[in-house]
Amino acid sequence: MQNLIELNKNDLEAFVVEDLKLPRFRSEQLWQWLWQKRVRTIDDMTNLSKPLREQLKGMAEIVWPEIAKVQQSKDGTIKFLLRLADGKLVETVLIPMQDRYSQCLSTQVGCAMGCTFCNTGLLGFERNLTYGEIMGQILVGRQYLEDQGMNPLKNLVFMGMGEPLLNLDTLLRVLDDLPCERGLSLSWRRSMVSTVGFPDKLRILGEREVALPAISLHAPTQELRAKIMPKAAKVHLNDLMAALKAYPMRPRERITFEYLLLKDVNDSLEHADQLARLIDRKKGKINLIAYNPIEGMPYGAPDRDKVEAFEKRLWDHGLTAFIRRSMGSDIKAACGQLKAEDVQ
Repeated sequence: MQNLIELNKNDLEAFVVEDLKLPRFRSEQLWQWLWQKRVRTIDDMTNLSKPLREQLKGMAEIVWPEIAKVQQSKDGTIKFLLRLADGKLVETVLIPMQDRYSQCLSTQVGCAMGCTFCNTGLLGFERNLTYGEIMGQILVGRQYLEDQGMNPLKNLVFMGMGEPLLNLDTLLRVLDDLPCERGLSLSWRRSMVSTVGFPDKLRILGEREVALPAISLHAPTQELRAKIMPKAAKVHLNDLMAALKAYPMRPRERITFEYLLLKDVNDSLEHADQLARLIDRKKGKINLIAYNPIEGMPYGAPDRDKVEAFEKRLWDHGLTAFIRRSMGSDIKAACGQLKAEDVQ
């Protein structure tokens, strides 16, 4: 049985025309039912004739990721533990903004990068998520918000479990289909891909112009990055920055640099000075994130006054920098805390 949410727009059209032997316009109807109306059964596709629905049920089904657990933070952040068809678990997070939600999406089961401050890295890498498993997270998030009468989902960040650019082919299929008007209708300007940075893959992402990049930097020198992000640092910092310098940007767009402040590791004013020398003030902006301590990790949270001094130092250098408010730390939904664990 073909799970219909595993078919991207082009594949769904091929399925309708070649397998079902139906006119092409039927694929548009199916697409709208799946992604805009979010039906869970083929019988709910009421503008299809009963014989057509019976034919479709003989060949296809609609299977979303299963919600194994939902947790809500005191700050309004919502974390879902999702069980996939093969029993694997991933997490996705809804983050409240002023009048909307942003969703943090996973792209892999586990992560191969093994950054020394990241809970997900402790899992190791199991497999890439499929098209339907990534898109299905959005279906789950939107349906939950609608059912609860909450603000709508408008922004996406591919910043959950996994390294998105190591699942690039599937990621691009997802990003291509997000803006479809009869589907999820999410503009590419509202999608951000967080990555440790792979120059060849960044080049492809830039050429496609389907999302904005956010670089998980976390260190201003090659030596320090190699210490805290040893696998990511196999790409030399000089090569990464050269790739970003060549990244195609529209007017007024900037590359976001994510910088996780670790107590007494990368949070000094000297580190801020080094960071200022590294980043082009015209093309980059910096999100400063105070580390949320994780049991078993060798790092502590930075002092608030040091975080504020770090931010001020960057502004003194003419850089745009903001301290990002930590969200969802009480339910282990904050940056670096995701680690899908089975429900007992």
